Amino acid sequence: MTPAPLAARLSIPSGPLFFPVTAYGPDGTVDLDVFRLHVRRGVEAGAAAVFACCGTGEFHALTPEEFQACVRAAVEAAEGRVPVVAGAGYGTALAVHYARLAERAGADGLLALPPYLVRAPQHGLLRHYRDLAAATGLPVIVYQRDNALFTPDTVVELARVDGIIGLKDGLGDLDLMQRIVSAQRTEAPGDFLYFNGLPTAELTQPAYRGLGVTLYSSAVFCFAPDVALACHRALHTGDEATVRRLLDGFYRPFAELRAQGAGYAVSLVKAGVRLRGLDVGEVRPPLAEPAEDHVKQLAQLIERGQALIEEDM
Repeated sequence: MTPAPLAARLSIPSGPLFFPVTAYGPDGTVDLDVFRLHVRRGVEAGAAAVFACCGTGEFHALTPEEFQACVRAAVEAAEGRVPVVAGAGYGTALAVHYARLAERAGADGLLALPPYLVRAPQHGLLRHYRDLAAATGLPVIVYQRDNALFTPDTVVELARVDGIIGLKDGLGDLDLMQRIVSAQRTEAPGDFLYFNGLPTAELTQPAYRGLGVTLYSSAVFCFAPDVALACHRALHTGDEATVRRLLDGFYRPFAELRAQGAGYAVSLVKAGVRLRGLDVGEVRPPLAEPAEDHVKQLAQLIERGQALIEEDM
């Protein structure tokens, strides 16, 4: 594990947050060598952190043994240069099990994915995340999306839990997020991290920055790290012209392409990694591969993104 506290490491806006895909070989089994290479390349390209076996990494499709092996491989590939955060989800007992596997594999923290399927009351969700935070010594980031949606009062209580260091928002309700940030700031003041976790987060990041949310996940970084880094740099330096050019010419078209297929937030990203020369295999069921025409459109978009960032050189 990296020596500095996770929250302090993540607070440094040194680059995008990298959510690697999980690599599979021709026979469908996890390919740890290719996965290590994918992670290593991301770290060397400028990622600020590695979030292994999360949504983009097909957490839902991995056995516990595969999960632990992948987290360990990510830690090995990162070599302490950036923190490694692992996903943990399903019901409380299984989430705790995955959290302990991640801790034994050397992870620096956990991204707590929504509980499986059920829609729980706020006090039930709060108990779930308290139990998860108490299960290991790893700091926890709670992921708000789907069936894990929180009121401002619940987030205030989450911020008071030892071991919970932040909230990743995958809902996109800016009114709610503003009330959450304000409530936590006034009722549970202290260092609490917020992340924009929407798919293609760069597209909405200018709006999130208005709320004071500067951290965001970047799926694009998986297959076009140079484009993602250029956007990240422009956002943090206030280069609005570059941000607008990349949003209009690359990120909006990519988001529109991603919306054309179910599961494209994972399968289209994985296709992008393959297009850039690293064979990470296909997605596992129930996800399915993107249509051939959509992959061709993605290849054209990547070329367009490259041309856009070359305009700054």
